[in-house]
Amino acid sequence: MSAESVFPQLEALLPHVQKPIQYVGGELNSTVKPWDECDVRWALMYPDAYEVGLPNQGVMILYEVLNEREGVLAERTYSVWPDLEELMREHKVPQFTVDSHRPVGAFDVFGLSFSTELGYTNMFTALDLAGIPLESKDRTVDHPIVLAGGHAAFNPEPIADFIDCAVIGDGEQAVLEITEIIRAWKAEGRPGGREEVLFRLARTGGVYVPGFYDVEYLPDGRIGRVVPNRSGVPWRVSKHTVMDLDEWPYPKQPLVPLAETVHERMSVEIFRGCTRGCRFCQAGMITRPVRERSITGIGEMVEKGLKATGFEEVGLLSLSSADHTEIGDIAKGLADRYTDDKIGLSLPSTRVDAFNVDLANELTRNGRRSGLTFAPEGGSERMRKVINKMVSEEDLIRTVATAYGNGWRQVKLYFMCGLPTETDEDVLQIGDMAVNVIAKGREVSGQNDIRCTVSIGGFVPKPHTPFQWAPQLSAEDTDARLKKLRDKIRDDKKYGRSIGFRYHDGKPGIVEGLLSRGDRRVGSVIREVYESGGRFDGWREHFSYDLWMKSAEKTLPAFGVDVDWYTTRERTYEEVLPWDHLDSGLDKDWLWEDWQDSLDETEVEDCRWTPCFDCGVCPQLDLDIQIGPTGRKLLPLTVVK
Repeated sequence: MSAESVFPQLEALLPHVQKPIQYVGGELNSTVKPWDECDVRWALMYPDAYEVGLPNQGVMILYEVLNEREGVLAERTYSVWPDLEELMREHKVPQFTVDSHRPVGAFDVFGLSFSTELGYTNMFTALDLAGIPLESKDRTVDHPIVLAGGHAAFNPEPIADFIDCAVIGDGEQAVLEITEIIRAWKAEGRPGGREEVLFRLARTGGVYVPGFYDVEYLPDGRIGRVVPNRSGVPWRVSKHTVMDLDEWPYPKQPLVPLAETVHERMSVEIFRGCTRGCRFCQAGMITRPVRERSITGIGEMVEKGLKATGFEEVGLLSLSSADHTEIGDIAKGLADRYTDDKIGLSLPSTRVDAFNVDLANELTRNGRRSGLTFAPEGGSERMRKVINKMVSEEDLIRTVATAYGNGWRQVKLYFMCGLPTETDEDVLQIGDMAVNVIAKGREVSGQNDIRCTVSIGGFVPKPHTPFQWAPQLSAEDTDARLKKLRDKIRDDKKYGRSIGFRYHDGKPGIVEGLLSRGDRRVGSVIREVYESGGRFDGWREHFSYDLWMKSAEKTLPAFGVDVDWYTTRERTYEEVLPWDHLDSGLDKDWLWEDWQDSLDETEVEDCRWTPCFDCGVCPQLDLDIQIGPTGRKLLPLTVVK
């Protein structure tokens, strides 16, 4: 395929679409390298709209890592809105990159980062617009290698027929290793064609090529086994883990968007991984172990990033940012450094038991004092034991009392509905907790303008977590439970008006559940949805539950299964799960034992501060976790020699 820019054809279409600025490229800190001077070329995609995709840290990091390498080029592409898609089809304009507007089909690798499974139909749109056959078996040596990454790639089976390979875990080192394999194969004249380069990737043990594995099914629909179909391919594929974050201080030159995006700030990942052990949290499980960035490394990244972008806010990102062993020193140091510049600091959310007013004051010293967000997750004490949240209502009330007493007026509380063993009463206690929060806020502040917003999401069991065996609550039961809670809050004459209530209905969660724990048979549903017009399923205004259910009813009966089989059915210990051949580092027996502990309402401590619980990650990676602050400016991990 020609690598010429398609911008002349695209430009004529832009006056006829919404937000045309998102398609023109040229952002501050974007990179355009000479096509002919590079021998490996990547098109990187976050399969969502520009406003969601551009701030994505994962894509931004890989974009820089690849473009720093000599002879390697990386450009970005995002999902086009339906108005432009229609015009592109009409005028035969292919899926393009925003950096130089080259056709995605001309690149060597088309890499997609999936943080959620609801981006799968957008992948189909991009493949089709790019002129790349939807199914991997139909591609030739001249088509890009379609590679999936991101958290959803820890179970890529629903899209196994449509991708060429997947990488699980951290991408920084992985993309460079993949690049060198492709570079060598191309330099040799592409011997053996597409299958040969995929085999070279697969035999590393760190790249999963679904086409090299056969899935055998039992008469009742369960998986019998997943087996390699050629020699030299590993039985299990390992995840990639970057151990020293200070060696990878990316992004150094963060992209500054041209159009409005969901996050407009300079973000620094202050640590990666989490060992709190929340049983519902896939991100915490699959990113183990904890790896902290040093305080000096964080400071250097912030300084360079602010100079490169002009942003006025710094986001300190991680799964639980207040758990960094030196978070107090980090926040105070940055607030001191940027007092005159009025640079604000933010944490995504704060654990109840990690909050302190000194930290909060440092975070808001140079910026505006907005509301605080906490995530108790479970409404009752019992549910928080089931999910291993290890936060009591007493902890929460004490924390919000401190916040309201020090001038905050708004608190947002995040919960989930549909957790394993949950009852109506567990959910109704969310209302009691909100009332207690408002009452305490009024008491300590002496004011009546106290607000508490309750935000509730539906629980979706995820692979590689203790809840991967759990039944999912049906959409109807989820909606009924939330209606009871809504009515309870509305009927409270004294406090109800001070409590905001936001929730998602149960329908998107069922589709996400189908995709998150699905196997290769679910791919037929995704394709049917796409061909029936499904797009942007992560957006409420575009999502169609009925379309997904109709597509499932049309395709799944041929396999003897249905949506409930994938969602509301509980799994047994003996069952082969679709992702068992993908090694997240976690021992499956340990996950099962933790699932049993949850049913017994047994809590498990954070292994950063206690003896090891044998989850399996550390011995496999040959590392050790140091305990607590050392007084030195060092990473909390050292590799065992």
